[in-house]
Amino acid sequence: MTEPSRDPRRHRSIAALAALAGALAVAVVIGVMASRMQLFDGSQAPAFVVMTLLAWLLFGVSMALLGRVPDRAVPAVVLLGAVLVGGAALAGPPNTSTDSARYSWDGILQNEGLSPYADVPAADALAPYRTDWLFPTTRVFENGTLECAGLRIDGTRTVPDDQPLCTAINRPQVPTIYPPSAELYFAGVRAVVPVDAEYWPFQVGGLLISLSVTTMLLLALRRRGAGDRWRSARWAAAWGWCPFVATEAVTNSHVDVLGAALALAGSLVVVSAARRRTRSDRGDAAVRESRGGRRLRLVAGGVLLGAAVATKLVPAIVMPPLLKVRGAWLVVAASLATFAALYVPFVAQSGPGVLGYLPGYLGEEGYEDGSAFALLSLVLPGPVAVLPAAAILAVTAVLCIRHADPTAPWVAQTVFIGTTLLVVSPRYGWYALLLIPFVVLSRRWEWFVVPLALSLDMIAQSVLFTRLSLLVAVLVVLAGWSMRRALPDAFRPLSTS
Repeated sequence: MTEPSRDPRRHRSIAALAALAGALAVAVVIGVMASRMQLFDGSQAPAFVVMTLLAWLLFGVSMALLGRVPDRAVPAVVLLGAVLVGGAALAGPPNTSTDSARYSWDGILQNEGLSPYADVPAADALAPYRTDWLFPTTRVFENGTLECAGLRIDGTRTVPDDQPLCTAINRPQVPTIYPPSAELYFAGVRAVVPVDAEYWPFQVGGLLISLSVTTMLLLALRRRGAGDRWRSARWAAAWGWCPFVATEAVTNSHVDVLGAALALAGSLVVVSAARRRTRSDRGDAAVRESRGGRRLRLVAGGVLLGAAVATKLVPAIVMPPLLKVRGAWLVVAASLATFAALYVPFVAQSGPGVLGYLPGYLGEEGYEDGSAFALLSLVLPGPVAVLPAAAILAVTAVLCIRHADPTAPWVAQTVFIGTTLLVVSPRYGWYALLLIPFVVLSRRWEWFVVPLALSLDMIAQSVLFTRLSLLVAVLVVLAGWSMRRALPDAFRPLSTS
């Protein structure tokens, strides 16, 4: 019998997969170059949408073909594909968000010894630190009209002198919104590049973090699928090759990818402690671990989770299912201590200003008056939707905690993260970066419809389309749940051994 690794059909499969990965990378490149940041016009928007949909199609076909790759080749194929697709996303500047301009500004200020929470970007006091690419030359006509050249440049007024100012930073009249882990990341990235470096430093940072997530998933899936060597690990490509990840983590370099990486790492460390206890309870002396060592793992996992929450706050929703782990109080305590410790130096420097624009942002996005809840607001308009949304999330959290497997909480984490996104329905798709690693670990593929729906919604920017896409996502998730109940053998999860 021919060995799989020498089977010519396997080599043809790898060649076909390489061609698909190349086509996917080309689609990502064209998508990056065919769009301009939040400024789609009649000629650019269709190309961007078409290339986005084509990239998702190629991604799906590639995932199907990965099943024919020899087990021993899986790690190399997955990682090389992740580098290829992620590298393709470096082809141009951000195309759906200007957030990384704020990242750069916050990092520049910190490296000058200033607090990013102290003043707004338009403050006259910060004029000496403005760089040409973030604050290009302002042109004022005789009639007082302000002209700002460039597709990523908008006009504003300085504070308090009320002078015209052009800037690449969105919301230049408000303080930063980002928590301390994010701010430390911003400062670290900007510390190693010149001040005139534009968007690429955070794009490269996003690529490196994305590759670290791919690697973590490879190793985690390899351990879970020990019976078939690397066969299970091929699903790590669902993150590494995903065009949504390439666009939002690399091209637009959203800091959410850092929160997702820390949340995944923390969850894996906490679960490793739960598994070691289970094996020890069975009397396996070869894997017995001291109580102190297990507690150290729980604390380490809590530190990582606390740092994740201090990146964007949203990663807190990965934690409820972990409360089923014995000794979870250590995880919670370490998370809270880490979160507080990261804030201490910023509080000492800026006081209550560390809250930044967060309260104003929640109001701006409609979470105070209930309008942000796209599906609930259909039947519960206005502030009335806030309490039902909170109740749904509370009930879902309790159910996820109750039914979570301490040694493999991935399904419960996927359900809670995904449900939160469907209920909260953020206008920005990149929040779903947090969901994808747990979809991969749980193999609940129907939840992939959530990031797809949110990313398409960013393009359409229509309330009607938002509601329609989220409703379709809910139906797909429910259909997947029904099929798993009807055909359990066809959807058997990976071994947790």
